[in-house]
Amino acid sequence: MAPTYAVAQGTVMRPVAALLVLPFLTLAGCGAPTDGGGAQPGGTGAATSTVSDCRKDALKVRTPGKLTIGTDTPAYAPWFSDDDPSNGKGYESAVAHAIADKLGFAKNEVAWVDVPFNTAVAPGPKGFDLDLNQISISEDRRQAVDFSSGYYDVRQAVVTYKGSPLEGKTGVADLAGAKLGAQVGSTSYAAITSQIEPTTPPNVFDTNDLAVQALKNRQIDGIVVDLPTAYYMIGAQLDGGIIVGQLPEGDGTPDQLGAVLDKGSPLTGCVSQAVDALRVDGTLRKLEQQWLAGQTAPELH
Repeated sequence: MAPTYAVAQGTVMRPVAALLVLPFLTLAGCGAPTDGGGAQPGGTGAATSTVSDCRKDALKVRTPGKLTIGTDTPAYAPWFSDDDPSNGKGYESAVAHAIADKLGFAKNEVAWVDVPFNTAVAPGPKGFDLDLNQISISEDRRQAVDFSSGYYDVRQAVVTYKGSPLEGKTGVADLAGAKLGAQVGSTSYAAITSQIEPTTPPNVFDTNDLAVQALKNRQIDGIVVDLPTAYYMIGAQLDGGIIVGQLPEGDGTPDQLGAVLDKGSPLTGCVSQAVDALRVDGTLRKLEQQWLAGQTAPELH
């Protein structure tokens, strides 16, 4: 199964038209995978860190000897398990602890704090060193925060219920007349407006839970979310829920999730090096297979 974006509880909004101990020696001088605008060592918007900067005792963390990581509550599967980010279970929990390990922090040296989705990406000082909360890297968000290199490639999917006007649709154009919803400020909302371009302005919701409730009440025909979240919705939240299909990837770099850091954080380069190292050594792929395996859906043409 897959989760909702864990975000702060709130109210439905009206429809709108648009809204180291480990030094990383092997990565210090080699190219890293692109991440659609995320922070990479030496890349655009990234804080450049030398290998020596990434020693644990040289890292400028909020609490000496501790790495503070944020995410929202509840923390949903498969990104987390048992609403406990500290247990290392679930894809994002496992990735977070793997990043911490690359930076030299043991599991008991990682402190987790509750951070609502909208708070994590808002301008201003943060109460964490980094935050993992299914937050897609985007140029707009990078005006307010830093991102690490991407740790997961995202596909957007459309969720509905059996017997809905969307059941059996196979093309993006078939969705143009639908009443769709998505979380406010999300790349899922952007996918509706840029790829589907519905004739009815999409509904926006403070949380995906509220979007699910609207779908249950038949106030909307479908929800656009990332694919793991879609699987969580049909498995745990919707009786008779179905995935209509995945939206096309489009051209260029895929949408990616990245760790969020303070704008201009001195940790950004080191966290990106850690993520890059986890990609190169196969850890990200292994964790994806462990926690997100088997989540596919038909391609909408």
